Amino acid sequence: MGESQAGIGLGRDAFLEIRVELVDSDPAIWRQLEIRSTMTLDQVHRVLQTAFDWEDMHLHRFTALEPFVRLRPVDGEIPDDLQWLPKQECLDPDDRAEEDLSLAQLFVLGSGVAFYEYDFGDSWLHRLEMVSQRPADEGAPPARLVDGARRGPLEDSGGLPGYEEVMDALADSSHHDHDEYSAWVADMTGSTEPFDPAFLDIADVNWSLAELF
Repeated sequence: MGESQAGIGLGRDAFLEIRVELVDSDPAIWRQLEIRSTMTLDQVHRVLQTAFDWEDMHLHRFTALEPFVRLRPVDGEIPDDLQWLPKQECLDPDDRAEEDLSLAQLFVLGSGVAFYEYDFGDSWLHRLEMVSQRPADEGAPPARLVDGARRGPLEDSGGLPGYEEVMDALADSSHHDHDEYSAWVADMTGSTEPFDPAFLDIADVNWSLAELF
């Protein structure tokens, strides 16, 4: 990174280029996004939902530290395991309102890395890493998809293991669950067209992002 983490978009208008990857996906499911540094986390949530073709059907949270990893003491103390949620979902003392924190501030807390978990049942965990930053262009869209690979998994497919099982069944017409999963995917997508997990239409995503703001 070209600048210190302390200077991540704070006190000035900037664009942050970030790589967002679905943790443990293989092949990797990822997006390269440019997002305005001052965007609040509730807005970033909407960007990520659009970029991965999620449908905002479940709860979500942001964290500066990787969740599910045992925290190690720092100077003899365990760091606070804070999470940022929609204001109405903040029920625990360590919960913070996502409306009150910007993307730049979250990256400062995580030293250039952050995490976004969507659907606490399927646990779609996204790792966000800041790649670079640049001054904001006047009139530029606040969020833009630069690059990426593969479509986002289907909602309620059971996390990565479940989604992989569905994809295996779809790819093999002799699979005992092929017909059942084919019907389920058609119902979920609203289309009987063959489902291509490698498909990603960057132009269409950017059109949808432009509609958000």
